[in-house]
Amino acid sequence: MELTNIAAAVVYIAVSKNDATYVLLIAGLAAAIYLIYRTSFERLEVKTREAEALGRLHLATAEALATAIDAKDQTTHGHVRRVQIYAAGLGTVLGLSAAEIGALNAGALLHDVGNLAVPPHILNKPGRLSSAEFERMKIHTTVGALLLTRVEFPYPVIPIVRHHHEQWNGLGYPDGLRGEQIPITARIIAVVDCFDSVREDRPFRRGMTRDEAIALLLRGSGTHFDPQVVDLFIKHLPAFEVEIAARGLPQQLPAANVLEPFNLVEVDMAQTRERGCYMAYDQIKNAHREVYALYEIARTFGSSLNVDDTLAVLVDKVGHVVSFDTCAVYLYDEEQGYATAAHVVGKNATLMKSKCIAPGEGVTGFAMANRSAVNQLQPSLDFAGRDSERIKYRSMASLPLVKDELLLGALSVYSTELDQYTDDHMRLLETVTKLASDALANSMQHAEAESNALTDVLTGLPNARYLAQRFAEEAARARRTGRTFQVVMLDLDDFKIVNDTFGHRVGDKMLREMARIIHAQLREYDFLARYAGDEFVAVVQELAGSQVEELRTRIENAVSQFSLHVRADRHARVGISIGTATYGNDGETLDHLLIAADQAMYKVKSARKLEQPTENSIRSEKVSDLDQENLASTSVN
Repeated sequence: MELTNIAAAVVYIAVSKNDATYVLLIAGLAAAIYLIYRTSFERLEVKTREAEALGRLHLATAEALATAIDAKDQTTHGHVRRVQIYAAGLGTVLGLSAAEIGALNAGALLHDVGNLAVPPHILNKPGRLSSAEFERMKIHTTVGALLLTRVEFPYPVIPIVRHHHEQWNGLGYPDGLRGEQIPITARIIAVVDCFDSVREDRPFRRGMTRDEAIALLLRGSGTHFDPQVVDLFIKHLPAFEVEIAARGLPQQLPAANVLEPFNLVEVDMAQTRERGCYMAYDQIKNAHREVYALYEIARTFGSSLNVDDTLAVLVDKVGHVVSFDTCAVYLYDEEQGYATAAHVVGKNATLMKSKCIAPGEGVTGFAMANRSAVNQLQPSLDFAGRDSERIKYRSMASLPLVKDELLLGALSVYSTELDQYTDDHMRLLETVTKLASDALANSMQHAEAESNALTDVLTGLPNARYLAQRFAEEAARARRTGRTFQVVMLDLDDFKIVNDTFGHRVGDKMLREMARIIHAQLREYDFLARYAGDEFVAVVQELAGSQVEELRTRIENAVSQFSLHVRADRHARVGISIGTATYGNDGETLDHLLIAADQAMYKVKSARKLEQPTENSIRSEKVSDLDQENLASTSVN
């Protein structure tokens, strides 16, 4: 300004005096002024470009960070980029300043930056949040604002991040602001963020349609949301959707006839610009999906000790990490020497159910025999004969289920589309099968322990504890239906002599044979347990008097006809005595019925002994001379 004043004074003097010296001075001064202004203008342009570059750098950094955050959330797909278009467009409609629109561009990208402080299992929980989890989720607003305080944005971004969950009625968080206390930029983000979020599918609900999302905004207008912002957003929504499509962004499908025609060349260019970004996005998202899937698998495996439940969980979770047409879990039985398909889902599941494979047989057998994963052999090797004609796949992978060198079985996945399961597929499957092997071993040990607790180890029959459970079930049924049942006590005669003569090993074998013989005489739905020592108890339903006697005779005859070969020409025999009691007539508790059946059994035993004194005496003499004759019991009492 001073230089301009001086130049004006010199021009005035030169004109008034008409002096050439002054004219030359004026020309030099004008040149100097021009040079100074040109230099200043160039510096200003440099500063402007620097400011613009810094602004672009801020926005590019925000976009990169937002892409990572968006990818971390397994339920969103391009959410922040769509919100950015909605927000900036709405800011323009409302006539906001350039700084405020710049803040909307950055704030739309960074409004959920605080999610970095929310644990992934809460952020991606497949269900509604508990009150405690929701409180933890709410910190993302304050944490996001704190994170951005150290970034010197040239526009007000932090108020957006902190207040985008405030509500028009003052019931939002974190500060409970109401009405126009809430920054206009935060009010805009609140509307467009809600609209886009509810249209995404969630594990616990489907995404809303466009019309449903609009209806939700209208219901919240004046309570949750600024009514003016809601009205303007809905009015200009078609134009925003055109821009989203023009940029090649993923979007939920709008209602029919919403999008107007747009320049396909511009779309192709926009999609090309976005492609690199979305390649990185997909990589990040896949990495988080993998971590989350494995977390869910580990968490779910620990929730049950039931073998069938564990197998169902395993197959379900495998489907979260690799694709398949059929998935089968084979459980290995060491005594049998082969594995059986215990759980199969997908194509050909019925044909493959209970399929047996020995170690070394087919691809699955190869995986079990070598305790290593296989994915480069033909699936047809798993199917022989007629199966190979009916069951066809393009590729498969099989992985052994092993816990501490103990072979539990194998997991096999089959595909009709994949050329081969990749190294990434195999890495994921190996992680899953390792978790599954631990869970399956625990389930099988639990099942074995539970079975042992209810099973007689020697005979394989239910034990006295199981008998008590079954009696309670039958008593409840009898009370409910009015139909009675019988408790049958069975006592082996002369079993002690077998033990004393031939030893406990032969005695144990005799017990097992007697369990088999007695069980064969009962109906499929009757119940037989080893009660104690050489005593068995059966629970049979709805037998009349003559039928009870028929059952008794049948069991006595079967036992009397059996002899256990011991060595050379030596055989061991036992007899059996049977007594019955009827529920309701002889008592209503297990103890009462066992006592009544026991008494009935000893009455029969005593009566027969009195009827056959000579035979019993002869039998006693014979069994005392064991070096000369076989151990024999001709009594069936």
